[in-house]
Amino acid sequence: MDKLPTYFESPPVDLSRLARWKLRHGMAPIALMLCLISVASLLLSLSQLALLGKQSVQLPLHAEQILQRCNMLHAKPGPPSNFHQRTTSDRFVEGTPATLIRNASIWTGDQEITQGDILLDKGIIKFVGHASPSMFNKFKDLVTWDAGGSWVTPGIVDLHSHLGVDSAPALNGADDGNSWKGPILPWLRSLDGLNTHDDAYRLSISGGVTTANVLPGSANAIGGQAFVIKLRPTAERSPSSMLLEPPYTLNGTHVDPTLPPRWRQMKHACGENPSRVYGNTRMDTFWAFRQAYDTARQIKEQQDAYCTRALAGEWKDLGEFPDNLQWEALVDVLRGRVKIHTHCYEAVDLDDFVRLTNEFRFPIAAFHHAHETYLVPGTLKQAYGHTPAAALFATNARYKREAYRGSEFAPRILAENGIDVVMKSDHPVLNSRFLLYEAQQAYMYGLPANLALAAVTSTPARVMGQDHRIGFVREGYDADLVVWDSHPLALGTTPQQVWIDGVPQLSEPAIASKPASFQQVPRTPNFDLEAAAAIKYEGLPPLMPKKAKDLVVFANINNMFVPDGMGGVMSVADVGEGSVVALRKGVVRCWGATAACASEIASEDAEWIDLEGGSIAPGLISYGSPLGLEEIQGESSTHDGTVFDPLTGSIPTILAGSELIKASDGLQFSGRDTLLAYRAGVTTGVTAPSSNGLIAGLSTAFNTGAAHRLENGAVIQDVAALHVQIGHSNQGPSVSTQIAALRNMLLGDKSSPMFAEVAKGAIPLVVQVQNADIIASLIELKKEIHTRTGTNIQLTISGAVEAHLLAKELGEAGVGVILTPSRPFPDNWESKRILPGPPLTNESAITTLLAHGVTVGIGIVEQWSARHTRFDVAWAALESFDRISKEQALALASVNLEKLLGVKPSGGLGDMVATRGGTVLDSEAKVVGIISSRRGIVDLI
Repeated sequence: MDKLPTYFESPPVDLSRLARWKLRHGMAPIALMLCLISVASLLLSLSQLALLGKQSVQLPLHAEQILQRCNMLHAKPGPPSNFHQRTTSDRFVEGTPATLIRNASIWTGDQEITQGDILLDKGIIKFVGHASPSMFNKFKDLVTWDAGGSWVTPGIVDLHSHLGVDSAPALNGADDGNSWKGPILPWLRSLDGLNTHDDAYRLSISGGVTTANVLPGSANAIGGQAFVIKLRPTAERSPSSMLLEPPYTLNGTHVDPTLPPRWRQMKHACGENPSRVYGNTRMDTFWAFRQAYDTARQIKEQQDAYCTRALAGEWKDLGEFPDNLQWEALVDVLRGRVKIHTHCYEAVDLDDFVRLTNEFRFPIAAFHHAHETYLVPGTLKQAYGHTPAAALFATNARYKREAYRGSEFAPRILAENGIDVVMKSDHPVLNSRFLLYEAQQAYMYGLPANLALAAVTSTPARVMGQDHRIGFVREGYDADLVVWDSHPLALGTTPQQVWIDGVPQLSEPAIASKPASFQQVPRTPNFDLEAAAAIKYEGLPPLMPKKAKDLVVFANINNMFVPDGMGGVMSVADVGEGSVVALRKGVVRCWGATAACASEIASEDAEWIDLEGGSIAPGLISYGSPLGLEEIQGESSTHDGTVFDPLTGSIPTILAGSELIKASDGLQFSGRDTLLAYRAGVTTGVTAPSSNGLIAGLSTAFNTGAAHRLENGAVIQDVAALHVQIGHSNQGPSVSTQIAALRNMLLGDKSSPMFAEVAKGAIPLVVQVQNADIIASLIELKKEIHTRTGTNIQLTISGAVEAHLLAKELGEAGVGVILTPSRPFPDNWESKRILPGPPLTNESAITTLLAHGVTVGIGIVEQWSARHTRFDVAWAALESFDRISKEQALALASVNLEKLLGVKPSGGLGDMVATRGGTVLDSEAKVVGIISSRRGIVDLI
């Protein structure tokens, strides 16, 4: 049964029940002590009354319950001392057979065990080690799962999630993440809005996530109480049946006097979010905090005074226990019974909150987001009680001012300062299916391997007070495990199977074969200098590259990839292990063996760069975000803004009849996301004007490493394609109206020369659309234009989450597709029908479209993720069952995007990327140089 144990409000002490419980289970010392204290206090109070001759004072009928409650006020949360003696989990599903996982490489949560076995039974891990066959003879229906040396870890634990309250697909009827009723709302509970029909549960499980802390949103200074859930579906289908160790009575602070209380969770937030929502300043927010905690403190002091009298037997005029349902959770914070999770970014907010904890004497479990914690570790160590953990994104930053100094080196720096590091998703901000990817990035940038894995397993379990049962592979712990197809820190690692409470979650999982090297912990590049610079420059280190000498020689190259001149990418046969590539002013003059290039590299003025078995590959292209038009998403003064929508009639007269808006007019160079992308091998950005309506305008292609637009080669192509977007909107006109307007502009309205160019097939029409039904209408529109004009327009579908449903038709119609993002998520109703890929499906959207002859590119949604393009294409190849080669993977973000977006090849080899220690597709490799024949330079990173 999937249900919680039943408890009573203020349960009386039943000595005969306790005796029976002891005989069955063995009385836990702490439970016996609490019970005896309660009984002794009652007897003491009664004896005091008799001795004092106060027979005239009538005992309240519920005196026993009052004394029990008073004695429990100072009891600290935690499991019963005999917790690991349990033989069956409270979450065990009847009928689940025992499972033996054999021949596994095990990471237990804090150490490795090579080639061990694990027994799961009754929802619990019953054995970890090296088993003999005779050990399991008693199990009649034992399921044996041979891991074949694959890695097994604890289930992934997400400390910061909005699963079920910020649901997928996003619909108004299931928007329960935030209340807007005031900045202080400790009485609200995420459980009361938990949607059991969120499509993301299944997806997150497929990424190995077994447990999530579901927090209210961050609109309020105190947003309410959070609840820890297991993600698997239950027979009851209720939110309550998903809970992991909630308070014994959900509707109050009453506890079972035979057991210690359980941990509660609560969400706080400081900084920009509550300020923006309520029009407040930081001063207002922290005064609201102080007022709230002062109210809770007064109630606590009243309770303490009441109990002092009750325990002394002073019953006369004592009255009722001073409880307050609205504030009881915040009173519990002051009693040290609540894990406080605080959304807090900047040093000013961190310092404010640390002072608040010391003023009101309560500890913090973790600062979340915490983008500047790595700059002020000493401030965190001044918090009351203990140093809070930092729950971080790996690279997601700069989306608002308080996140602007975020650094990929924060996990490493915090760990070096002895602070617990947690990687979290903030789902659906990041799809928690890929939470492990956050740990992989933290590891790549310097967080030690064991701490990176702990950051999504044992550390969040400990921070939320659940490390007695989850987060580890240990005997007596919950049977929440993941078997991975490669080392969990290897790029693209995917579950082969996931168990929650001993119940397997993946039915007929699709398991792609990975290279044997992926079973080992990956090597990492050296980022020591970059990490030091992050601190030295307070999160804003210089990012502009260094210009190399005119003659550059890249040595010790193992392979080289170049455009093949026919729209693809090829490997250069003449470049093998130990080869060199010589360049003069960004132009390749020679490649191959050192002897073959002797005449080119004889100059004493040559700059030699050892790639240590590295590679040279085409420069990558980023498309889909406002890269180059926007620096800080939340600060309107830092971006170009949005264009006017002609369908709403809001075009100013001065613009009427004029040319379409050109993104090139609003380009901003040297932005931090742009330069970080450049340093990660993205040499070109293609960006369209930002629009909330039908017509966006004309995109531009620009060099991501240029200092300003007048620099040679900064603007690669002034106009690339014409961009429109079609979809459902609460404010805009109907989808059919949008398509009718597009038809008219392409076939009837000749006022815009650029639409005429599209109609002639001279430049591509790129339509941002997710829904398959709308895509089908666009395919019909393309056919209609051909029928009426004889012209085949260049049509590209961008976004295209549901395009896989029309792969055959898109291929036959010659329509290209740019998948943004490359790994799908059902954000809204229009993108509900995703093809998730392994382990849920054998095919991904990319492999399906490629199989039908569709030209496919990949893109992004937010500009901070442009730097991940190299890993996005590598991931596509890794989960393709060998149907996507390295060359094809590189094409997804280079030559294919050029074709789909109308970017004309520069001739020759174009921009190239040099990586040390591997190819641009390998997480072990580091980008060390950008080669640009167009600009006549080699930049060194």
